[in-house]
Amino acid sequence: MRLYTAGWKSVSLVDVVEHPTFTLWLCGCNLQCPFCHNWRIAERDSKLCKWIEVDAILEEVEASKFLVDYLHVTGGEPLIQYTSVKELFEKTRRIGLATSLNSNLTIPLHYLKHIVEPGLVDHVATDFKIPPSFLYGLPEKASMVLWRNFVESLKYLGGKGVELELRIPVYKELAPSTLEKYLDEIISYLNPDKTTVVFNPLLGEPFTNPRDPAWCRKHCIIDDEQVKKLTSVFSEKGFNKIIVKSIPGFTR
Repeated sequence: MRLYTAGWKSVSLVDVVEHPTFTLWLCGCNLQCPFCHNWRIAERDSKLCKWIEVDAILEEVEASKFLVDYLHVTGGEPLIQYTSVKELFEKTRRIGLATSLNSNLTIPLHYLKHIVEPGLVDHVATDFKIPPSFLYGLPEKASMVLWRNFVESLKYLGGKGVELELRIPVYKELAPSTLEKYLDEIISYLNPDKTTVVFNPLLGEPFTNPRDPAWCRKHCIIDDEQVKKLTSVFSEKGFNKIIVKSIPGFTR
């Protein structure tokens, strides 16, 4: 099988919290998030994306396996290519390396089950994008259908004991009350002992090249006090592992 990929980084220190990874970027996505900095990959830019055989990628993974904790597959949205991802994860497990999936979890659940049910995933990272109609970049009706898929996926993962990295994209208008409202929909599916909460203040130009620069100029202005209030929503509900991502040299 083949994967439509934009390439990889043999050793990455930024894609999974506290773990070095071999990170593979796959092309294609079902969302159109305005702040996305990988939007050219998401839109399958032929200048960036190419088909590569799974076994060719595996050779690169195996060469780095003693330096990393996970093969981390991200995108775009990897579950669009779920059959090839499953093959890659199966073969990665055979060479003794753990696997990590970065998915928006809005793809219908059977795609995720195809990979998780055989026990092929050790770690899942996902973005908690709220409200969906504001951050998905899609009409409200479609966004809410995808949101229900997201909730269903978290419910499923909650019963599987998979390590979860829940990432919160923070924009200017995100209030604690909004965060708490949506968190209440999913909190029963989260295990605080297996969940790392990561706050990602959104950045625009010149730090990133977002899909919609005008959107970022308006909304990607974050205040330290705002982030502090948002983190307290999780700490008050018993989550102990909470991290705020920052960019070296960037002061909010």
